[in-house]
Amino acid sequence: MAWVQVAGLADMKEGQGVKICYLGRVVAVFLTEGELYAVDDRCTHAEASLSEGEVFDTEVECPLHGAVFDLVTGEALTFPATRPVGTYPTRVEEGKVLVQVPEDGPGSV
Repeated sequence: MAWVQVAGLADMKEGQGVKICYLGRVVAVFLTEGELYAVDDRCTHAEASLSEGEVFDTEVECPLHGAVFDLVTGEALTFPATRPVGTYPTRVEEGKVLVQVPEDGPGSV
């Protein structure tokens, strides 16, 4: 697992996603309610980009068909999605947002 720098904490906007790609793995990072969350960027229903979705508390809504995912657990909360998205540890170090991403290529954690 590698810690990958996403952005400066000051550059993160509350309720908006940031997309990163590391070794073919695409991750969406969100700042909401003062906390950072990272999940696979692809909706498990239709592969839309979750980083472009709307955030409500600790949930993100897929911009394509409206499936909702829990940012803490990755659980699919509403249809049409039924499978969870992978989640990733986050931390802030010297004002930089870091996400821990597996180094074994694409896929859910």
